[in-house]
Amino acid sequence: MEIYRDRRRNSLEEALRLCLGSGLDGIVSDVRAVLRNPAAVAVIKEAKLRLLTYGGLNNTAEVVCLQQMMGIDGVIVDHVQEISEVVSGFVGVETVDAEEGGDDWRPKFSEGQMSFLRKLVAELVHE
Repeated sequence: MEIYRDRRRNSLEEALRLCLGSGLDGIVSDVRAVLRNPAAVAVIKEAKLRLLTYGGLNNTAEVVCLQQMMGIDGVIVDHVQEISEVVSGFVGVETVDAEEGGDDWRPKFSEGQMSFLRKLVAELVHE
């Protein structure tokens, strides 16, 4: 993981503090930081901030699927066509509403599918 001189770039917690203190709308983070600290996603979402990610792992369909399940608001990708097709595949998939009556939905996966995605992402993060 790259270390930056500006500590706000090294930590999702610091980025959250900066956003809240400066009235910003959200955070754009390297996907690896989010995958290494998934608990930060809930804290960021509770603060009503948007969270987007970038990085080479976002060109992997399974990583994008996992981020969708985590509640990530958007991904920046190189392979737009391929990843768009994956995301559009969520249409018609059984979903779970995050809040009753809300428009925030996530695909519903079996425990086996979730286990596979977690293992795959763990391997990708440590490559």
